[in-house]
Amino acid sequence: MRKLLLIDCCIRKEQSQTKRLMEAFLHAVPADCAVERLVLTEENLAPLTGDFFAQRQRLLESRDYAHPRFRYAKQFAQADLVVIAAPFWDLAFPALLKIYIEQVSVDGITFGANEKGLVGLCRGTDLVFLTTRGGFYTGDPLEMGSRYLDALHTFFGFDRYHCIAADGMNVAGFDAESSLQKACAQAQALAASL
Repeated sequence: MRKLLLIDCCIRKEQSQTKRLMEAFLHAVPADCAVERLVLTEENLAPLTGDFFAQRQRLLESRDYAHPRFRYAKQFAQADLVVIAAPFWDLAFPALLKIYIEQVSVDGITFGANEKGLVGLCRGTDLVFLTTRGGFYTGDPLEMGSRYLDALHTFFGFDRYHCIAADGMNVAGFDAESSLQKACAQAQALAASL
């Protein structure tokens, strides 16, 4: 059975348009995938600062990967598929997702280095980003969330990156529901193909 790690960063929870997109994706996930859902708003995530950062550095220097603080990195590295659902905020995504990414970016677990440079250590084949945006940002250089995650898929060693986005969610006079339904159909088709 394949492991699918779902990273839910839908800040508005049940009122979230991104959550609707995420649920559409989940509805079409193949039966051979065991879904493990990580709801970031329910996790005790903290940025890497002060003593928390110093502790991490000491653990990394001693290669003490058994410490519980590396559980997110291990979970991420061992997943066959990773799906991230997060809205478009401040040209990227909520800060909570960046804090989570700091927790999974661990030298020796999700990436490493050799004589040629950095190498991804994650076993996953596909990294999927599901997002909704208030305006029209697909292909726009101001959109940084998908571009950042696309770079991370390479950094962590995934084979493929996919982004499904519903644009125009807050544009007056635009049929946002139609845009969301189209993205949901794309998400279901992608899920079924993985």
